[in-house]
Amino acid sequence: MERQRLLEELAQREADSRGGGGEARVAKQHAAGKMTARERLVALLDPDSLRELDPFVVHQCHDFGLDEQKVAGDGVITGHGRIDGRLVYVFAQDFTVFGGSLSAAHASKICKVMDHAMRNGAPVIGLNDSGGARIQEGVASLGGYADIFLRNTLASGVVPQISAILGPCAGGAVYSPAITDFTAMVDQTAYMFVTGPDVVKTVTHEVVTKEELGGATTHSSKSGVAHFKVPDEQAMMALLRELLSYLPQNNMEEAPRRPTSDPADRSCTELVELVPTNANKPYDIKEVVVSLADEGRFLEVQPDFASNIVIGYIRLDGRSVGVVANQPSVQAGCLDIDSSVKAARFVRFCDAFNIPLLTLVDVPGFLPGTAQEYGGIIRNGAKLLYAFAEATVPKITVITRKAYGGAYDVMNSKHIRADFNFAWPTAEIAVMGPDGAVNIIHRRDLGEAEDPVARKAELVDEYRRTFANPYRAAELGFVDTVIRPEDTRRVLVESFATLDNKRAENPPKKHGNIPL
Repeated sequence: MERQRLLEELAQREADSRGGGGEARVAKQHAAGKMTARERLVALLDPDSLRELDPFVVHQCHDFGLDEQKVAGDGVITGHGRIDGRLVYVFAQDFTVFGGSLSAAHASKICKVMDHAMRNGAPVIGLNDSGGARIQEGVASLGGYADIFLRNTLASGVVPQISAILGPCAGGAVYSPAITDFTAMVDQTAYMFVTGPDVVKTVTHEVVTKEELGGATTHSSKSGVAHFKVPDEQAMMALLRELLSYLPQNNMEEAPRRPTSDPADRSCTELVELVPTNANKPYDIKEVVVSLADEGRFLEVQPDFASNIVIGYIRLDGRSVGVVANQPSVQAGCLDIDSSVKAARFVRFCDAFNIPLLTLVDVPGFLPGTAQEYGGIIRNGAKLLYAFAEATVPKITVITRKAYGGAYDVMNSKHIRADFNFAWPTAEIAVMGPDGAVNIIHRRDLGEAEDPVARKAELVDEYRRTFANPYRAAELGFVDTVIRPEDTRRVLVESFATLDNKRAENPPKKHGNIPL
């Protein structure tokens, strides 16, 4: 009899915990087009794999009448589960309980799963939907945020950390996703900002909506805070599962290798005519990436931000590979502040988690102008240089067309420890373009010529034959060989295979001082 009573009490407590904030609040969540925290975890994880921790935790606040408002779980579901059979640790904030606000108890639950993730070498996925710090708890809730920030920082480069923003994320709460490796937002539902529209209006007199200030479109295209924007929550869960498929469990492992029916030696005949021989004509570098990838599958990261550079993941003969590529169809592929920072962080993530890097180069240089200089293009461009130079993972570069000036050096050149550097016959590797070079080198000659236009055309053609090609660099060993475009996939697969056992280390140090 007593055993039966104890089991009934457990069942009741479990039901209370699963009930969240009650039917009315759950209905309101659904009416807003949002899943509940538990529904999100069910959609994210393999069937029946969620193992919840701390379902009976409640807050310990006795002020402002909160001692009479206690809900099991305290507004966040935490635990572990499986994605494609691989262990992950998760937390999902429950907006139906205290608006998902963070208390000391709420924070301690998140910290516990993060500690487990660090000890056991598995990714952490946070599903964020919270009104912010629980004001009634005062500094205790602020301390809870700081406890989480510390763990985000310590876990950085040790286990992958992914943040999904599925509702509000404001104030101090935004800094945890900012430290994590990837942030994804649901369009028209999620928003992030340090101070909301009302505060902005009071302080700066600017009138702005939540969506304009911190919506998914704003952060995916203007600020670069969000790496992905998805249309709905089902798409979010599919994205998170796909992203994880390219990543290792931790920094001591390799990314999982997936079987493929795409032949390793497949000829990419579509690439033969892709690059225009006219160096001033644009083309889409994504066509090159898709052509090279297994089954043409490319998971692009930050597609709407700094789109003059393209980053993301492909597989080559089943291997996960991080791609960094200049985009000639946007700003001629010039490097600028935003593209340098975007690519640098991606390179450092790949290096931290043993993901080989493929760099596709078509870069005329750094974007000129006062806005770039005043904004710190020197300091920010150096971030990408630093990231490539520091990286010890297998690194291969293919120069498809232009590689001019300092941008040639920065884009994973042989001089900063690229393992293999290849070039297509269309490659032009030089200090600058033929036109600019002739203007400087032959300034006097042009000034004295009877027909300056004809003479300049002659000199430009001569410079192009002599310098604006891949062969001078190949003669010096800066390019390992010149390859046919259609052979690129085969060459890359074979070359990455030779680097499977690469060993490279940086000098012993606490850490470098990247130009932040």
